[in-house]
Amino acid sequence: MILKVLNTALILFAVFMGLKQGWAMIGNKPEMVTMFGKWHFSPTAITINGIVTVLSALLILFPRTFLLGNFLMAATILMIICFHLADRELKGAAIELPFFLLNLVIIYLQHPLVKTN
Repeated sequence: MILKVLNTALILFAVFMGLKQGWAMIGNKPEMVTMFGKWHFSPTAITINGIVTVLSALLILFPRTFLLGNFLMAATILMIICFHLADRELKGAAIELPFFLLNLVIIYLQHPLVKTN
């Protein structure tokens, strides 16, 4: 029971962060444009990345699409980590790493509303 409560809290945190960051990308916030701009992302590409991030956050909430949502979010975070590492920005990659690992932990713990035998 405690594990399900903890997992629910982790899921809600991941969804909140996904929605927050995705909305910032959709709105082309200056910090997002600066970060993605150095990797030559156009404003349209940033918006599309934001839509994928918001969609993945929403998919995490439902048991049937839980795995797909987590994989999508982990993939977008991994893409950002790879771009940071390609630029030799270890600090940026280190900031993203806990969020990537959070998705992997959530996948391991599974959706709290799914009944297991």
